[in-house]
Order: sequence, then structure tokens, then C-alpha cells
Amino acid sequence: MDVTTVVLQTGGVTPTPTPTIQTSEGPLPRPPWLPEAIPSFAFRLFIAVAILVVAYYLSKLVRQALGRRIARRFKRPSVTRTVLRGVQVGIMLLALFTSLGIFGLGFGNLALSVGVFSAVVGVILAPIIGNLLSGIFILNEQPYEIGDMIELADTDTKGFVEDITLSYTKMFTLDNTFIVLPNGAMRDRDVVNYSAEDTRIRMTLDVGVTYESDIPTARQQMEAAARSVEGVIKGGPDIRVGSARYPASPTCYIREFGDSEVALRLRYWAKEPYKQTAVRSKVLTNVWTRFEEHDIEIPYPHSHLVFDDTSGEMQVATREMESEAPSSPGGATRREADVEAQDAVVDRENESDEDATDSQ
Repeated sequence: MDVTTVVLQTGGVTPTPTPTIQTSEGPLPRPPWLPEAIPSFAFRLFIAVAILVVAYYLSKLVRQALGRRIARRFKRPSVTRTVLRGVQVGIMLLALFTSLGIFGLGFGNLALSVGVFSAVVGVILAPIIGNLLSGIFILNEQPYEIGDMIELADTDTKGFVEDITLSYTKMFTLDNTFIVLPNGAMRDRDVVNYSAEDTRIRMTLDVGVTYESDIPTARQQMEAAARSVEGVIKGGPDIRVGSARYPASPTCYIREFGDSEVALRLRYWAKEPYKQTAVRSKVLTNVWTRFEEHDIEIPYPHSHLVFDDTSGEMQVATREMESEAPSSPGGATRREADVEAQDAVVDRENESDEDATDSQ
């Protein structure tokens, strides 16, 4: 059918051609000024790399420009860092898709089929998406913040939170080691936060003394032993924990009356949570020294062997000690008394041997 026939059939009106929609854009056309010696692919690659480099430095400038405003808006270091990272990632993704468009690769060309995409999500992306969701919950619930001292209860690991992202939490331990923990694992474990509201931490020391000791003096010396340690709160107003209030100064209580001891419990507050081990060691050392000075005994287990006619025979030999063991005044062992008793037994045996010799 020629044009004349079409005009006659349409009543002399020429039909307007239907416009077509371009479904995909082609690669960046070669500019006319580009020398023939330079291939088109090299030119496109140079433009794509230049866009990525410019976007990288632009994202850093945007982060510096918006850093203070976002920090004043959210007032939480973890949320501030997450928002700034999101801005940087958004700029870089935009630059990446622009660079791919230079080669004629649009988003539709990179889309996977439904089956392949589902498999990738189920096998590879499921843990990543789980960590991202856990990171959102952590940022929202605020169980810990950057700079807090935390403890992983299942491993007894203590350290400081260095960074919190949507996928993981960075932690520096007190042993100066670096740990990266997925947020999914952090939500499934018990995390103890020592510095969320207050860096002060209450510590407990249990010590038993004999019933013959001066109990009031023992309590006073335990309180004085804690007050003399640097890093322990000496006194002041009561410390409030929730609806309860506790004495700020070290306080010793009688916990219970045991079978062979009076159990005393000392409660005191340390200023910094990361000094718990050092503070506890110094308090124990002071308690031991003061107990010795005031003749306060710490009981220890004793064993008594009883023999009768049905127990058989046991041979016992005695010998003279070459040197006396050093005595410990006020200690629990009473070595001096034991040495004197042994010397008395040896003297009696020597006297009996001399009498037998004289009689012979």
C-alpha cells in the first residue's frame, strides 16, 4: 500500500506516526573532539572513575559540614555516626549508578530474576539483614553507647564500646584487644553496662572471723581498710540507685553466724568500674594487715584424727626441729604455740630416754 492509497482511505488526512519509548539508554556517545587514538571505552572509564573520586571527596565535605548540626540534633554519638555514614553511602551510590549509566548499564539491567534474588536473600543476605535490624533496635533502645564500659556476661569480657554501626559493634577490651561483634549476637546475649547512668560501682567483700575475735573492732578495721584505698569513695551523701539509697562510705555488716565463723560483709563504692580488680586487691591487703595488727583471726578448716581399739595401729615418730618457723602475731595459725608444744613433747621423750639409760 503506497502513500496515495493511505491518503484516499483516510479521507485526505495523513496519519501521524506513533512515538516510540526508548527503554534503555545507551552508553555515553563519543565526543567529536576526542582523538581517534583514544578508545571510547578508555574515555568512559576515565569519566566514571572521575565521578567516583569527586563523589568520595564530596561526601567527606558534606559529612564535615553537617556533622555538628546532626550531632546537636540527635545528641548521641552512635546515631550521629550512623546518619553521617548514611549520607556518605547515599552520595557514593548515586555516583556509582551514574558511572554505570556511562557504560549503558542501568538499574534494570542489573536487576536479578525473582528466583535468583530470593535465593541470594535467603542464603547470603538473611544474616546481614538480621544484623541491620538488630542494629536499628540497638540504636533505638540504647542499651549501651559509644564510650560506655560493658561486660559480656557469658564470656566475662569487659571493655569499652568504640563504635556502633547498623551491622556490628566495636569493642576494646581491658586487655587492649579489639573485638568486632555482630549486632545480632549482641541482642541475643546478656550485656552488663557499667557506665550507662553513673560510673560509680558498688563492690562487696565477704570475710569470716572467729567467735573469739573482737567483732566490733573487726568491722571498724574493714571499713577503715576500704577508706584508705585510693579510688574508693570515702563518704558523702547517700548514693541513689533507682528508688533505693545506699551509704556512700564503706560499711561493714554482720551477714550471718556460721558454724565456725562470724561472716562479715563489707560494701564500698569504687569511682571507676575499670579499676575493680586493683581496688579489690588493695582493700584485701589492707584488711589482712589490720587484722594482724589487732589480733583478729580468720578461721581455716581443721582436721582431727581419732584412733581407738578398733582403728588398728599407727606408728608416730618425733624429731627435733632444726629451726623455728616464723611466728605471725595475731594470725590464724598460732605457729608459736604449736612449736612450743612440739618442744615440750621432745623434752619429755629425751628425759625418759635419760632415765632409762641411768637405770641400766
